[in-house]
Amino acid sequence: MDPLSQTNGPLFEPLPLPCGLTLNNRIAKSAMSDSLGDGTGHPTAVQTRLYQRWAEGGLAVSIIGEVQLTSGYAENPGNLVLNEASDLERFRKLALHGSENGTSLWLQLGHAGALAYTPTSNPKGPTAFDLPGLRCVEITSEEIGQLPSQFAATARLAQEAGFGGVQIHAAHGFLLSQFLSPLFNKRTDGYGGAIASRMRLLLEAIDATRAAVGPSFPIAVKLNSSDELEGGFDEEDALKVVAALDRTSIDLIDISGGTYFPGAKSASDRSGRGPYFLEFAKRARAVTTKPLMLTGGFKTRAQAEDAVASGAVDMVGLARALVLEPSLPNLWKEQKKSEPAFPRFSDAPEGGVTAWYTMRLAEIGSNTETSDFLGLERAIQAYKARDEARTEQWSAHFENAVRTS
Repeated sequence: MDPLSQTNGPLFEPLPLPCGLTLNNRIAKSAMSDSLGDGTGHPTAVQTRLYQRWAEGGLAVSIIGEVQLTSGYAENPGNLVLNEASDLERFRKLALHGSENGTSLWLQLGHAGALAYTPTSNPKGPTAFDLPGLRCVEITSEEIGQLPSQFAATARLAQEAGFGGVQIHAAHGFLLSQFLSPLFNKRTDGYGGAIASRMRLLLEAIDATRAAVGPSFPIAVKLNSSDELEGGFDEEDALKVVAALDRTSIDLIDISGGTYFPGAKSASDRSGRGPYFLEFAKRARAVTTKPLMLTGGFKTRAQAEDAVASGAVDMVGLARALVLEPSLPNLWKEQKKSEPAFPRFSDAPEGGVTAWYTMRLAEIGSNTETSDFLGLERAIQAYKARDEARTEQWSAHFENAVRTS
């Protein structure tokens, strides 16, 4: 360890990954649905500037959430879509600026499955459901067979565009997470039943992606510790998935939890004083030698340092803290700030707090944020209006997407 690392503490030690890349420190911007795409699946200037600012702030890794393989199953009309129909030059600009200052900029590869945005999608999940707030048809065996190559193709394009790595999204109730859950996966073929079969699609996606990008390109997986639903994906199954991931070629396991299924409380909206899933991370450490990242609940430098210093995890993922203070890693390194000032919202409607933080991202990318917080109701209205406008753009641009997917 060099003297500077000793001075700045465990968060600022480099982290070598199995693929050969060494990250500058132990702080990542974890994936968020920033909803800053232009409505045609392409990056905007605001989004590019947002990730540039986070890079300037001293992150080791920055992860762009919910980058879609196709237009048919997006989580939001502001998602990016990266495939052969995309304008790769626009992605190259995002990769260039988001990778400044030694930051490794990764794309989170997503497929919303049963949670796909209904105004632009026909949601499909492992099993058909017709419940209040959740309706989907069953994905076919043929479509399942195509998914690994779709993950691989998007990862290969990410590599070609200059991004530093990819993260396969298997958490928070989206498609791969749905396959892992016995509550939402009632299939009787080779992709349902015991956890060994329910994780099959995830493992196939990893293998196909590695074959496409080669041995030196980082591949991470985001995994729930549990989906926190009765009868759903639990910690015992999650540990079995972690043990299986240990035998793959991935470079990092990002541990989180919770789901965005209607009516379920998301992990990001829970209250608490410390990291949410640290105890599970300690259990996961016993069954894998892969680097572990923990996302959820970190609000202070001391919490982040303690988690890394304990050996339970190798890296911390920050999200809302970096929305409040984009330069937080540098401020921590320079001993200038221990924690950002988190706003408090009373009686916020479902999704309201997420809308507030999402609109704050737009302010940061526009260089217009102030110390005064935008009112919650105003943020919700702005978020809704933007979604409505981009839904129209999405539908016009991808007019055949729903009919053909």
